[in-house]
Order: sequence, then C-alpha cells, then structure tokens
Amino acid sequence: MKFDVNIKKLNDKAVIPTYGTEYAAGADLYACMDEAVTIGSGETYFVKTGIAMEIPVGYAGLVYARSGLACKKGLAPANKVGVIDSDYRGEIMVALHNHSKDAVTVENGERIAQLVITPYITAAFHEVDKLEDTARGEGGFGSTGRK
Repeated sequence: MKFDVNIKKLNDKAVIPTYGTEYAAGADLYACMDEAVTIGSGETYFVKTGIAMEIPVGYAGLVYARSGLACKKGLAPANKVGVIDSDYRGEIMVALHNHSKDAVTVENGERIAQLVITPYITAAFHEVDKLEDTARGEGGFGSTGRK
C-alpha cells in the first residue's frame, strides 16, 4: 500500500527519504549537516535531516535504528523509537546515541535512521474499580514461560 506524503526541504542539501528495496518497510533518513560530526562514546547528538513532512492524520512516523549503523558503529536513536505525530511540521531530527566504546563520525548525507509510517488507534481511557479476570492475571515479566 502506498500513499503520498508531502515533504518540504528545509536545506538545499537535504535528501528525500528513500526505500532500499521494493518491499522495505522503513525509508532511510539522511543526515543534513554543514560538516561531519563526531559523537563520543556514551554521548547523544541531535542530527538534523533538513526535512519536514505532512504525515497523514491517523498515521504516525516511527523512527527506528538502521541495523547496520547500530550493529557496526554502535549508533542508534537515544529514545529507541522516535514518534512523529501527524500534526508536527518541524524539522525531523534523530537523537543518535553512541553505544560503542569509540567516538564515531557521522558524515553529511549518511543514512542515520529509518522511518516507518504506520496507522495508530487512539484510546478513550475509562477508570474502573475492577478489571476482567484472565488466566494470566497479574503475572508480568517472564511469567508466561514459567511452569
């Protein structure tokens, strides 16, 4: 399923997101900076993409790590998954955190994250005195694997 998403370049050097293959779920987001940036071990840096977009109402843009960047260089979004709401019109930035032991340099035009556009459901929350019982009950973290 494909639909149109309007994108505005905020910088002439910005790169429009691209899909690596025909069936890729995530579109690559690219760094848009005046110069390369070195992120020290354990540090986080907000990398600009130079773009803003109109995500359709009822959808959200989820910003995930690129597996190659995360596994080979140790760079991944600091918030694990970024959420871009449909009413946000500012520049998309990725807070890259360096999980490695070494400083890592990010170059202008480098693929830094991937964007998945997905539908979402908004809940109407209702406070109640009692919740329905289930077989699992209040068992949490790892409780379904115990015997």
